[in-house]
Amino acid sequence: MRILAFSDLHMARNRAADLVAVSAEADLVIGAGDYCNMRQGLDEAMQMLSGIAAPLVLAPGNAESAAELTDAAPEGVHVLHGTGMTVDGLRLFGLGYGVPVTPFGDWSCDLSEAEAAEMLDRCDGADVLVVHSPPKGFGDTTSQGMSVGSVAVRDAVERLQPELVFCGHIHDSWGYRGSLGRSEIANLGPRPNWFEVAI
Repeated sequence: MRILAFSDLHMARNRAADLVAVSAEADLVIGAGDYCNMRQGLDEAMQMLSGIAAPLVLAPGNAESAAELTDAAPEGVHVLHGTGMTVDGLRLFGLGYGVPVTPFGDWSCDLSEAEAAEMLDRCDGADVLVVHSPPKGFGDTTSQGMSVGSVAVRDAVERLQPELVFCGHIHDSWGYRGSLGRSEIANLGPRPNWFEVAI
């Protein structure tokens, strides 16, 4: 299966156009959150992505709530937040939002580490884990050198050992690739990112 993955679109029309243009080459497209800005413009952001040809699976970021994303998503798009699904035998599980709680204020959709751990405990297996926040110590370094990822997400990766972990959220770490056990971790950013998995 050929997967096209991205995060942190933040309503960048040129980036959305790039994703739509190459989506016909994908078997599955996955987004790891932050399609709009500060809870504004989500309908427009979803319209930008409406031309994606392949099945589209999205986890919410901290810039949109799960309910808002579900309401705005085009027909047939799957939203994962504390939930999972299977696509052609590939097991997916998603958890959105900022973890741990961000300093950004009331507009930001966040979870505490305890809340995130409880939601991730619902997953008993995944080939692809789609999270907005990176696991602590992996693709989570800010320009000030701070590691701001999630312990709960890291613990889930260690427990589940998915083949792929897709995240975003920390813009300074876009493009990061690393591994934890057998899991490949990618902080995606808004450009097209390609992955292949055997199913």
